[in-house]
Amino acid sequence: MSLRIVRTVGDLRAEVAGWRREGHRVAVVPTMGALHAGHLSLVEAGLAAVDRVIVTLFVNPKQFNNPGDLAAYPRTEEDDARKVAGAGGHLLYAPGPAEMYPAGFATTVSVTGVSEGLCGAFRSGHFDGVSTVVAKLFLQTGADAAMFGEKDFQQLHVVRRMAADLDIPIRVIGCPTVREADGLAMSSRNGRLSTEEREIAPRLAEAMVTASARLADGDGLDRVLEEARATIVAGGFREVEYLELRAEDDLAPLARTDRPARLLAAAWLGDVRLIDNVPVPAA
Repeated sequence: MSLRIVRTVGDLRAEVAGWRREGHRVAVVPTMGALHAGHLSLVEAGLAAVDRVIVTLFVNPKQFNNPGDLAAYPRTEEDDARKVAGAGGHLLYAPGPAEMYPAGFATTVSVTGVSEGLCGAFRSGHFDGVSTVVAKLFLQTGADAAMFGEKDFQQLHVVRRMAADLDIPIRVIGCPTVREADGLAMSSRNGRLSTEEREIAPRLAEAMVTASARLADGDGLDRVLEEARATIVAGGFREVEYLELRAEDDLAPLARTDRPARLLAAAWLGDVRLIDNVPVPAA
């Protein structure tokens, strides 16, 4: 079946209602476009879990705390549609700002706890914007499952908490981070790196993998993190915004690896902010 593109809630719900009458289960893959292989892996995961997959494409102004970032974010709908069709997606939902936030819109969904610290400490209002738009997408699509990449690990926790707290009947499924051959986590932001910066970028993941192995071997947390930060900066990054050890299941800060954990980082390479995370097994 060919890919359909719809732009209104009414058309979206009519399409989903038709699928429901045929007994199909539905997954949604929320995106802001500029799709890459990581996004397409989410479509494939959705196809493995249910019968129909919706990809949403909406550059959400409410989750940008920097107007320059919003203006610079790539808009590549025609190319994105070709990629979704090639991956087997069934529907592309591409609403405009007025459809998502009509005149008089006055509601914000805010998640505390898991949204605090890490990216939440540096991107004021970001997760409020994420929670608000994702709640709307869940309700608009009425999907049974939602596929999210683990690269944005804090975002995955925020979305799960939001859906559980609001009793939205959807299963939020985390999918493994997809990486380039040199280890760099795939991201739409990677396209903004210069040739020289692109060569430097994989050093973030390299330093994190090394740090994870040392922590699993029982090395002291403070020393490991300090040396990893120094390695990242020495490798060509301008600044390490954060590098922290958090619990896998609830993002609680950890002082030791006595439970499954994640090492999470954000670092600036030139004017591009990259994030990544790697698992740390209990020592």
